[in-house]
Amino acid sequence: MMKLSELQVKEVIIVDDGKRLGHISDLEIDTNSGKIVAIVLTVKDKKNGFFGKSDELVIQWNQIVRIGSDVILVKNVGQPTLYSGNFITGHNG
Repeated sequence: MMKLSELQVKEVIIVDDGKRLGHISDLEIDTNSGKIVAIVLTVKDKKNGFFGKSDELVIQWNQIVRIGSDVILVKNVGQPTLYSGNFITGHNG
C-alpha cells in the first residue's frame, strides 16, 4: 500500500515526449469502490509569472504507465482535462 504523501513527492512525466508535468496535488477516488480514478496536478499558467492562475490537470488512472521510485510515467496526455471550478464526476462506460 502507498500513501498519498509518497505519491506527492514523485514527479509526473509524459512517457511519449519526456515533458515534466509536476507533482500530484490530489486524488480523485470512486466513493463506491474506494479505488483511485484519477490523479490531480496543479498547473500554473507560466505566461502570467509568479502570480499566474493555476488550474488542476486531471490524469485518469488508466493513463498511468508505471509508478517508479521517484517518477510517475503517464501516456496519452495530449489534451488535458481541466477542472474549471465545477466538479466533474467520472462515469464508467
